[in-house]
Amino acid sequence: MIRRVAITGATGFIGRHLTARLASRGVSVHAVQRPESRQPAPEGATVVRAALDAGSLAPVFAQVDAVVHLAGVVSSTRARDFTDVNVAGTQAVARAARAADVPVIHVSSLAAAGPAAPSAPRGEADASRPVTPYGRSKLEGERVIAAEQGLRWTILRPGVVYGPGDRAMLPLFALARRGVLPLVGRATAAFTFVYVDDLVRAIVAALDLPARQDTLFVGHPEPVATRGLLEDIRSVVGGGAIIVPIPMLLTRAAALAGELAGALAGRPMTINRSRYTELASEGFVCRVDRLREQLGIVAEVDLRTGLTRTAEWYRKEGWI
Repeated sequence: MIRRVAITGATGFIGRHLTARLASRGVSVHAVQRPESRQPAPEGATVVRAALDAGSLAPVFAQVDAVVHLAGVVSSTRARDFTDVNVAGTQAVARAARAADVPVIHVSSLAAAGPAAPSAPRGEADASRPVTPYGRSKLEGERVIAAEQGLRWTILRPGVVYGPGDRAMLPLFALARRGVLPLVGRATAAFTFVYVDDLVRAIVAALDLPARQDTLFVGHPEPVATRGLLEDIRSVVGGGAIIVPIPMLLTRAAALAGELAGALAGRPMTINRSRYTELASEGFVCRVDRLREQLGIVAEVDLRTGLTRTAEWYRKEGWI
């Protein structure tokens, strides 16, 4: 049985939920943080300071039974940031884990696989065709994991992850409170979502089984259409916000302006070229049969329930 787990990215949204779940099972969690990090430690974890390089990580990993690699860059104005963390950082984790002879659960992203319409959801055997710098870097991260000879690994590719503590979805809830929700992107697009607790269940299941050199999509089996998402957010927030369709031409102009503003400010804007590429796609939908077959996991939390729990948490914390 796994009794000691090292987690990179433990201070993030998913990492805090995973730490809480593992700690509740009596697992000793080693939260790996960079020496310069000022993020508060997740409750129930022991903080271990280490740079994201193999030499620093190997002695940390030698003290545990398994590693969960969550650390990554999701958005940036510099392509180098994606490469440094999502590729080189992942390679360092892979080499350190192999040296310590411990398995790695690598949490990647559906973005590594690329777009797929709800009528033709992507499967694990399909060729990957990422369309953003983030997606391409996550795919390269998967490849360096798989290329590390002697490493035991499982790669999980979740869709859109949401839930209490998530800041990515927060702007939509805030806009719903203000009375207007923009419908941006293709009207027919749909996406695979997964409530954070269901993703955590998948990670824990992967830890409980021997790493099998397998790649699995993680998500709820029911795709989420953009309008349906906005309607459900409007419902759980209350107030009857107006849903306003935004023409793609206007969205593209906003993306170009956001790209320029991000370059000047040194931080990514809410809308930029990468985000536009995703919004202009037919969607990001995947099959989740293999997750059930290999790990026995089926996402339990439907969108409406998950959004309700998320809204309740936002209100409790004063975020909306």
